[in-house]
Amino acid sequence: MAAKSHQDIRFAIDGMMCGACVARVEKKLQKVEGVESASVNLATERARVSMDPSVNDASALFDAVEKAGYRAEAEMLEFKVGGMTCGACVARVEKKLNKLEGVIRASVNLTTERATVEYLDGVVDPAALFACVEKTGYEPIALEHVDDDDDEPSESHRLWQSLILAAAFTIPLFVIAMLHNVPGVAGAMDRLLPARAWTVIELLLVLPVQFYAGWRFYTLGWAEMKHIAPGMNSLVMLGSNAAFLYSLIALIAPQIFPSGTAHTYFDAAGMIVTLILLGRYLEAVAKGRTSQAVKGLVQLQSRTARVKRDGEWAELELTQVAVGDIVSVRPGERVPVDGTVISGDSYIDESMISGEPVPVAKQAEDEVVGGTVNGNGTLEIEATGVGADTVLSQIIRMVEEAQAEKPAIQAMADKIAGVFVPIVMAVSAATFAGWMILGPSPALALAFVAAVSVLLIACPCAMGLATPTAIMVGTGKGAALGVLFRRGTALEQLAGIDTVVLDKTGTLTEGAPALTDLETTNGFEPAEVLRLVAAVEATSEHPVATAIVKAAREENITWPEASDFQAHTGYGVEAQVDGRLVQVGAARYMESLGVDSASLSSQADALARSARSPLFAAIDGQLAALIAVADPARRDAAAMVKTLHAMDLSVAMLTGDNEMTAQAIAQELGIDTVVAGVLPDGKSDEIKRLQSQGLSVAFVGDGINDAPALTQADIGIAVGTGTDIAIESGDVVLMRADLSGVVNAIALSRRTMRTIRINFGWAYGYNVLLIPLAAGALFPFTGWLLNPMIAAGAMSVSSIFVLTNSLRLKRFRAVQVSTETESRPSEHEENGEASASYKEAA
Repeated sequence: MAAKSHQDIRFAIDGMMCGACVARVEKKLQKVEGVESASVNLATERARVSMDPSVNDASALFDAVEKAGYRAEAEMLEFKVGGMTCGACVARVEKKLNKLEGVIRASVNLTTERATVEYLDGVVDPAALFACVEKTGYEPIALEHVDDDDDEPSESHRLWQSLILAAAFTIPLFVIAMLHNVPGVAGAMDRLLPARAWTVIELLLVLPVQFYAGWRFYTLGWAEMKHIAPGMNSLVMLGSNAAFLYSLIALIAPQIFPSGTAHTYFDAAGMIVTLILLGRYLEAVAKGRTSQAVKGLVQLQSRTARVKRDGEWAELELTQVAVGDIVSVRPGERVPVDGTVISGDSYIDESMISGEPVPVAKQAEDEVVGGTVNGNGTLEIEATGVGADTVLSQIIRMVEEAQAEKPAIQAMADKIAGVFVPIVMAVSAATFAGWMILGPSPALALAFVAAVSVLLIACPCAMGLATPTAIMVGTGKGAALGVLFRRGTALEQLAGIDTVVLDKTGTLTEGAPALTDLETTNGFEPAEVLRLVAAVEATSEHPVATAIVKAAREENITWPEASDFQAHTGYGVEAQVDGRLVQVGAARYMESLGVDSASLSSQADALARSARSPLFAAIDGQLAALIAVADPARRDAAAMVKTLHAMDLSVAMLTGDNEMTAQAIAQELGIDTVVAGVLPDGKSDEIKRLQSQGLSVAFVGDGINDAPALTQADIGIAVGTGTDIAIESGDVVLMRADLSGVVNAIALSRRTMRTIRINFGWAYGYNVLLIPLAAGALFPFTGWLLNPMIAAGAMSVSSIFVLTNSLRLKRFRAVQVSTETESRPSEHEENGEASASYKEAA
């Protein structure tokens, strides 16, 4: 049957708002070479394209959507992959998935045992992805089936059962073998039973170890060999089987061996399986500990909620709760969903979000977050976020996504691990041949021991675990400290930055400015100016507007409603109030309006030098007043800058404020570089300029107004406030309004990368040094050859070392930013209360 000449490709499109958007995208898609037809649905935000795959591929479609000003998104599937044991397994699964037509990117994580695949709907489907994994020799498991059966024993439990069984038979086996080497005891044993009888007992003892406790190595190892993709299980299967079969033949038909080489190694075969099982068990336990952070977050989620339905309260599964439902939260219960309090009052422990141990008072109209703990009052809340849309669910998703992503250093390690096992098998074969040709008598026995030792000592597991275990522990520790890494690669990039650029308002300052000065001119009265200006600013949400409105309220001034309001980003605002045109903004705004502000410019400069932000007000085109607001520096800002300097980082500040105000703040905080007068859309250009100088830049902002700069920076750090953690632009999100989070994010990323480097140093150094040793490199000088049992033990220790080293990250201590350096008052605070100047003028 002839192949289809065209494929139907379906994908999501983000950012479309109207029919014009649809038409624009369709037009761009239809211009792509090889496209027969393209249709876009605004309601579903999806495109369906019929195209000839021999002419073009999906990347051309995605580029066309991007050129239209929107973003194309492939389908995403995450599932568990059972049976992987080392980096070679990871490389194999990834390679097979990435070769599938329609797969854009596939990433596999050994520690989480999960695969994440981006694919094109219509070209490939989940069933094909699962079939691909099965053909590779592993077991794909849908995530919804992973935890369905609570009675299913865990991997560590199954390994423990196998280990106990193996140890029960291996210990007496080992004792018998060792006693035969003790002078005097060996003779007594031979008088009790013939030597051959003892060997038969060893055979009987090793059988359940080899073929029951160690059966997993046969099933997994054979699957690897069948797919011509040997891995760790193949090495164990070949090594232990070689010892068993050599010994069995030596027992049954010793005459076929050269004189002096018919030795039995049943004890080695049993010890190999038992030691590998011990290593696997300890590895499984340690891997479980690396994921404790996510498990702890999941445990914060309630399973049920008390919901009012048809006037009656009912206990429902959390999945049945919908936005708008009224939920009752009794004393001591966890808040099940995000919501707004509609009745009742209580204190809520929000430490899991804010890090603050003191409970927060809640009453009607206050917001609450799911997963926090109610105090001694009963609350009724209206659900505003349920299921995947709650703050807690978003935190869990961020942490899981960061743990699943693979930094560049691990991608390279997986490629090496993919060819490592075949190379080791070749080295083992070469070792055997070398000993047979060049070795002394008994060459066969020596060749066998060396070849088996090479198979068993090689450890691709450590290579596969070096990065994901450290990333899991590091991101989990970050979540506990209120630092969310949205991408695993963010840890690697943040550790390499040399410059930290900070937004001023709301990041270095409190973000809650207060009116400090109001000086009128041209005969305008202060109270009348404040009334008109407050009417305009009441329509704005800018922090400066809030300060002016608050000051008017404190003076009991009322104002009419403004009309024709317009905001000119980076300049100012204007509106009609009582038939008068009122315009408020920076000096550059007055200049653009043609309003002469020279009469108040010296006063404005003086205010700026004292870290106050001067604004001008014009009424009906005439300069009316100079207004100043002060946004005090945060208590921990100077200490944070000092700590960043101690970490050998340069610190810069970006602000839309005027140069003098910015310099005053910078001098107070000890900042190296100031870029002032930057409009919001110009911040990303300043980041580009720094990057063009060869600097690696981290930008710290509030994640909303600073989105372009956060995206442009090598690493964007978004400062959240607990409930706005779903900030898409930041690579790192600080859940708490605490600048020590910036320092902790950098310190933790550096510590994590140092741990990864140590892990890799061990993983590669171990193999480079010990494989030659196992092959017999020291034999010509010392007559010493490595015992296969020791080789198996060393291999297990290698993986355990990497896991244990990664777990040390759990002991990372948060950097405490001292606030002693900022205890001195700022320059404007030394001049008295914030509103004193204004009150005198009024």
